[in-house]
Amino acid sequence: MENLLDILLFGGGYNTRLVMVGAALLGAAGGMVGSFALLRKRALISDAISHATLPGVAIGFLVAFWLTGSGRNLPIIIMGAALSGALGVLSVQWIKDNTRLAEDSAIGTVLSGFFAVGIVLLSWLQGLEMGGRAGLQGFLLGAVATMTVAEAELIAGVAFAIVLISLLLFKEFKLVCFDPDYAVSIGRPVRFLDLAMMGLLLILVSIGLKAVGLILVIAIVIIPPAAARFWTERLSVMVAIAIGMGAVSAYIGAGLSAAAADLPTGAVIVLVQGAMFAVSLLVAPNRGAIAALLRTRSDRRAYAAGTLAAPEMPDLRGTAE
Repeated sequence: MENLLDILLFGGGYNTRLVMVGAALLGAAGGMVGSFALLRKRALISDAISHATLPGVAIGFLVAFWLTGSGRNLPIIIMGAALSGALGVLSVQWIKDNTRLAEDSAIGTVLSGFFAVGIVLLSWLQGLEMGGRAGLQGFLLGAVATMTVAEAELIAGVAFAIVLISLLLFKEFKLVCFDPDYAVSIGRPVRFLDLAMMGLLLILVSIGLKAVGLILVIAIVIIPPAAARFWTERLSVMVAIAIGMGAVSAYIGAGLSAAAADLPTGAVIVLVQGAMFAVSLLVAPNRGAIAALLRTRSDRRAYAAGTLAAPEMPDLRGTAE
């Protein structure tokens, strides 16, 4: 416990501190982009993106090995993951536009197919005599303990850029999420803004593979905004809360993983976020389960005492004709 507190209070050494700050920025970016994806009903597509990145991770590792003699080159692997994820998104869109399958069916088909290809490629790579291939397993569940300073700096820098771009496009994203038809009528490039949102989501998932892992990276996009939604009706407040929850949970999760190297980073971060979601679900003042239960009991007492009129029922006579 003392070791954990020391790490959380920036006493774990430069490398550990940098990794935790990078994870916090990644969580903040997830809360920011995830808020718009959730409201735009694009949250599930991030699952397809994350699973579709696995073949790109393996191919990026091979390319890095051929170019540098070592497969451990995070920028090249991220580029491979991003390209593979983009191909997955395009595949989902093509299936949805050119077949009778619904979007959820297209997503399930694409993510399972790409994930299967990625698993086969990873299994094949494990049997080759190539340096750095053992680190590939970290892309499945996340591993900050093996992250280098350069990798942490890359993740932190890209995550900060995602937050900055999202802030610059805040008004446009807000308009597209709540009233896309009005946005079209006043000349806003809705299609471009949708692509920009998906692009930020794709980059976020790609850089989050090393810290959180592709299996659970979707959680940093969905859970903080979903938890923040319980606390407010205003988008700006929701985004601020989601950013805070994402940053704090990732920081604590990275600290726990650094204190106990056997703990997978992604799973720990998601557990912390899950706890925050559970608290929000229960105790949020207006939308929480406890508040709803108390309102229901109060209304029942008021009805019984006659101080609150029952809602008028509509007159349905004649509707059958």
